[in-house]
Amino acid sequence: MIHLVFCLRRLPHLSRDEFQRYWREQHGPLVRAQAQALGIRRYVQAHTVEHPIAEATAAVRGTPEGYDGVAELWFDGDEMITRMQTAEAAEAGRLLLEDEQRFIDLDRSPIFFTEDDVVVG
Repeated sequence: MIHLVFCLRRLPHLSRDEFQRYWREQHGPLVRAQAQALGIRRYVQAHTVEHPIAEATAAVRGTPEGYDGVAELWFDGDEMITRMQTAEAAEAGRLLLEDEQRFIDLDRSPIFFTEDDVVVG
């Protein structure tokens, strides 16, 4: 499996609540609708929360500016390569990017692929 991690920061004009609501209610269903075309095996939205323990942990560690959430997607590596070469996948990718531009600050939101190494679980 190939794991895509997308660390999200919201556009400046959106509140955290507006960002997370759009992500859940609009973008999530769009990803679900495009999952087959892209070969997405699993999609998880991890929404950050404002909580005193989160703020204290960040302060103790001296972390940089946080994210508004993390999107995680899993693909079968071999299947992903084949699917990404189709017109259907290109159109699905275009639709997702077009929607992401409505709520994600793409210039400040890193995206990368990983291989999972399960340590606990």
